[in-house]
Amino acid sequence: MTTVTTPPPRFTGRQRLILLVLLGAGFMLSVDFSILNVALPEVGEGVGLEQSKLPWIASAYALPAAGFTLLSGRLADLFGRRRLFLAGMVLLAVASLLGGFATSPETLLAARALQGLSTALSVPASLSLLTTTFQEGAARDRVLGLNGALLSGGFTIGALLGGTLVSLLSWRTAFFVNVPVAVIILVLTPFLISESKAPGRFKLDVPGAITVTGGLLAVVYAVVERSVPAGVAGIVLLAAFWLIELRSAAPLAPLRILGRPTVKWGNYAGLVVFTMETAMIFLMTLYLQNVLAFDPLVTGLVFGVPGLAAVLAGPVAGRLISRYGYRTVLPAGLAVQGLATVPLIFVGSDRLGLALLIPALFIGFFGHVTSIVAYTVTATSGLPDEEQGLATGLTTMTQNVAITIGIPILSAVAATRSAELTGIHLALSVNVIITFVSVVLIWVGLRPRAEQPPTRTAAPAAAVNH
Repeated sequence: MTTVTTPPPRFTGRQRLILLVLLGAGFMLSVDFSILNVALPEVGEGVGLEQSKLPWIASAYALPAAGFTLLSGRLADLFGRRRLFLAGMVLLAVASLLGGFATSPETLLAARALQGLSTALSVPASLSLLTTTFQEGAARDRVLGLNGALLSGGFTIGALLGGTLVSLLSWRTAFFVNVPVAVIILVLTPFLISESKAPGRFKLDVPGAITVTGGLLAVVYAVVERSVPAGVAGIVLLAAFWLIELRSAAPLAPLRILGRPTVKWGNYAGLVVFTMETAMIFLMTLYLQNVLAFDPLVTGLVFGVPGLAAVLAGPVAGRLISRYGYRTVLPAGLAVQGLATVPLIFVGSDRLGLALLIPALFIGFFGHVTSIVAYTVTATSGLPDEEQGLATGLTTMTQNVAITIGIPILSAVAATRSAELTGIHLALSVNVIITFVSVVLIWVGLRPRAEQPPTRTAAPAAAVNH
């Protein structure tokens, strides 16, 4: 008896160039998110920004990146994915020049906000170009696996590159390095990627666009600044958005899509994946520097080496999803991320804690990257091409919101204890509980239903569009 196996998908030379452009842009934007985090004191000193205001260098980026992503993804569907992608690259180049030449806090924060807006424009557009160029199945799984690997690698390399550039040159180079890459992408894209948008004329759901964007901005701001009024305003606006979408003839985000189990549970998984892992990294940074008294360079290496090794999980995750299906791989990857956090609850105040930390990071980052790929595949599966911008806008919004709110939420949990190490242990315990409860919810939520086709468990023949 012979077993027939599906050969791995093969890409043409043109498709490889498309991957180089789109994955390269995503990698650059993920580097951009983290590159200044290790250089905040130098940046603040360079433009005269007060120490207490340094977190706004990150928040000014994160707020528009989270708030405008859903709208941008839908605009890409309606008015052109390539057009939105190129607009984001132009804005990134302009914002990076503005930040590199900034001499005042206002100019610097404006540049960071524009960089965040460029991310909101570019990432869902580039992801939807990927998901519409490569057919659902083995080819798309492989591409999204590469995307997940580069996303994870970008965050890690951004931190390492930021420290290197600041040490050897200046914090301004962290801005300027984006410009030539953006220019290359702007030159190549029109020759490689054709425009794609929904047929016919569409009327933009302006009330929906205003309420969802304002609501997301308010909610994220409320978490970052711990502002109750902003939180209430955000909830009211998001509730208004839901009501508008129920009544709109041409809704910005059709509720039938938001109610799909794959979209709903895929994005919930993404929220947990990024919220919990981002907070864990922050808490372990405090542990390494404040408890074990390591300097930033050693701290970066402790995270960087396992982070780069875990990049290998991206391609592996694509193959696992093609073979076992996203319903199996997504909760399994998230469970590995949670299990790897368990030993960190028991680290002590001596440097023997590294014996627990470093292996846990290797394993946890592998599960984390696998989960990133699996939740992206889950949340974009089973949707037609004309709704891929909305789907990728949702996944990108989920990621950006989670990265922004994870640290404030679990930091608040840690702050309930007077001793820093005890607070870290408590916050990590909450992290693990939320992760494991979510694994069960996701597994049950993604169970096959009679009215839906079964979850893919094997890759169809590898065919690629265009």
